[in-house]
Amino acid sequence: MPGKKAVSELLLLGLSHRTAPLGLREAVALTEGRAAGIMGELTADAAVREVTTVSTCNRTEIYLVADDAVQAESLALSALARQAGIGPTGLAPHLYSPTGSEAARHLFRVAAGLESMIVGEAEIQGQIRRAHELALVEGGSGPILNRLFQGALAAGGRVREETGIGRKGVSVPSVSIELAEHAIGDLRGRRALVIGAGETAALVGRALSTRGALMVFVANRHFDKAVALASRFGGEAARLDELSEHLAAAEIVVSATNSPHHVIEVEDLAFRAARPEAGQLLLIDLAVPRDIPPECRDEQGVILHDVDDVQRQVERNTGVREAEGYEAGLILDAELERFEQWLASLEVVPTIAALRGFAEDLVERVLAENRDRWQDLSEADRARVEAMAHAIAGRMLHAPTMRLREIAGSGRAYESVNTLRELFALEVETAVEAEIDATVTPIRRRSDG
Repeated sequence: MPGKKAVSELLLLGLSHRTAPLGLREAVALTEGRAAGIMGELTADAAVREVTTVSTCNRTEIYLVADDAVQAESLALSALARQAGIGPTGLAPHLYSPTGSEAARHLFRVAAGLESMIVGEAEIQGQIRRAHELALVEGGSGPILNRLFQGALAAGGRVREETGIGRKGVSVPSVSIELAEHAIGDLRGRRALVIGAGETAALVGRALSTRGALMVFVANRHFDKAVALASRFGGEAARLDELSEHLAAAEIVVSATNSPHHVIEVEDLAFRAARPEAGQLLLIDLAVPRDIPPECRDEQGVILHDVDDVQRQVERNTGVREAEGYEAGLILDAELERFEQWLASLEVVPTIAALRGFAEDLVERVLAENRDRWQDLSEADRARVEAMAHAIAGRMLHAPTMRLREIAGSGRAYESVNTLRELFALEVETAVEAEIDATVTPIRRRSDG
């Protein structure tokens, strides 16, 4: 009998704003460098074939294709726990870990914005694309995850084009500006400081501009982007080393960088103690990890809101649009079926061949074991016995073979094939293990301000 080869399985380990508080999300957030390190660590283990990480302000997720799902999940849990600086048992209650089709469905929903803090928000599509690009460049993604992420991006694009999920322009930045209006009133003529120069900063700038705020965009590594944003929204641009000067004049500060450390510290607000006449200063931190430590709330005249405060605002004034969510679900079902059919097509035919090879090998071994007992048989009778043994094996496999071919294009094929391979301990080399061309585009790194 051929040696047993583990069946490759798709699995996901992750946490999000639905399962974990901001402090924990902050602890497991992955910069591109950390994400590359975790992908390298996991793929170095024989249990893991492919890996891609997704890390946003609302979630950190690790997608894996593994020969040993239990070992792979344990490795991913350990990696996230080390990142968070806590034990695996402390992290585990906040994690979700779907496998197979459910893991694929989850990614499709994430890409479509259905799992976002604000249903339909647009930023997640670009974040999924960059995560996929990084995994391709770092060698973590292989044929299955490459196809999965391409399918998720296609599904997310269709949902936005064919439903009303993302048509109202609601986003975390726009809701954060609504939160600012609730906190300090009319923003017209208010001096606003926007720290960062990425997509989120651009959306903040747009929301502030429509409300007549006076803006300064602060960036460091991407100062040219800050200049472009300032030009676009009629504001000024400044570098990070000029932050203190502009902070002293600001009434609203919105920070949205990808910095691994704080951009504003408590001591940066010490000037307010010497200026009792200064009005309120509203700080809105949209970054994970946080740009502004929570201790800043204790400073005189300072109001600080973070992404969890934004989420609470969302829950107060918006809800899932049921009809559009239903239409989106139909689109995702169709795109998921397309992915599953592709996956099944790689597995069914080689598995049928392996099953027939297993049966033929078994027949030959049983015949060989009994040849000494048939010394009195003529060559013609011996040939008849051998032909009958092969025919019995063929007829026994006929029905399951035909059934596999019938379901090859259905969503059940992948699970059926995996079950068959597991039960018969089949060693199957499939097209999944061949290199599949993947277009790699230059990575557009998230701004760190």
